Amino acid sequence: MKVNSSPARVLIADDHALAREGIRSMLANEPDLEIVGEAADGEEALEFCRKLCPDLVLMDVRMPKIDGLAATRAIKERCPQASVLIVTTHESQEYLVEAIRAGAAGYVLKEATKGQLVGAIRRVLDGEPSLNQELAMRLLHRLLDETAKQRSADHIPAEGRVEPPLLAGSLAPREMDVLRLLARGQTTQEIARNLLVSVSTVKKHVHRVISKLGVSDRTQAAVKAVELGLPPDQEERR
Repeated sequence: MKVNSSPARVLIADDHALAREGIRSMLANEPDLEIVGEAADGEEALEFCRKLCPDLVLMDVRMPKIDGLAATRAIKERCPQASVLIVTTHESQEYLVEAIRAGAAGYVLKEATKGQLVGAIRRVLDGEPSLNQELAMRLLHRLLDETAKQRSADHIPAEGRVEPPLLAGSLAPREMDVLRLLARGQTTQEIARNLLVSVSTVKKHVHRVISKLGVSDRTQAAVKAVELGLPPDQEERR
C-alpha cells in the first residue's frame, strides 16, 4: 500500500512496443504516477523489479521467455512489496483465479479507457479493491473450495468457525473483522459503515493487516487469509 506523497513508481511489462507506448502516454500527465521502466518480457520484468523496486507492475500475460503469470509469481516471491496489476484480454473466472493465486492484486482489460486504467491503478495503490464485489467473492469462494479440498486430501481436519491460529496470533480482533470484510470485496467506505468507524480508522487497520500478513495489497491479504484457513462468513457463501 502506498502511504507517502511521492509519485508511485510504475513498471510496464509488455512485449509489444506500441502497447507500452500507449500505456506510457495514458499515464504521462498523472502527477502521482511515475513510469520508472519498461520490460519487453517476463524475465526482463523480474530483473527490473529487482533493480527499480516499483510500487506497481502493469503485467501483460502473453510474453516471451517468462509469461505474465509466471513472472508475477516470481516477482511476488522476490519483491513482495510490489503490487501487480494484470493487463489482459481474458475475463474468465478460471484465468483470473490463476492470476490472483500467482499474486496479482487484480486486472484491467486491454480495451480499458484511460480513466479505467488510471482508476484501477489508483485503487490498488490506495488499498482499495480492484475487483468488483461479485467477482471478488466468486474468486475467493473458488480459492476456499480448492483449499478445503487440499486440506481434505492432506487429512487436515476442518476447524469450523475457530479462528486459524496463525491469524488469531498476529491480528487484533478488530483487524480480523476488517480482514473478513476485505475478503468480501468491500471498499474502505463500506467497511467503515459496517464497523461504525471512520474511513481513516479503516485505512489504518487495512495497512496494519497488510503489513502483518506480509503482503502488498488487500487482494493478497484476502487470499492469504483464505489459505491460512479463514473463510468468509457462511451467509456470504452462495
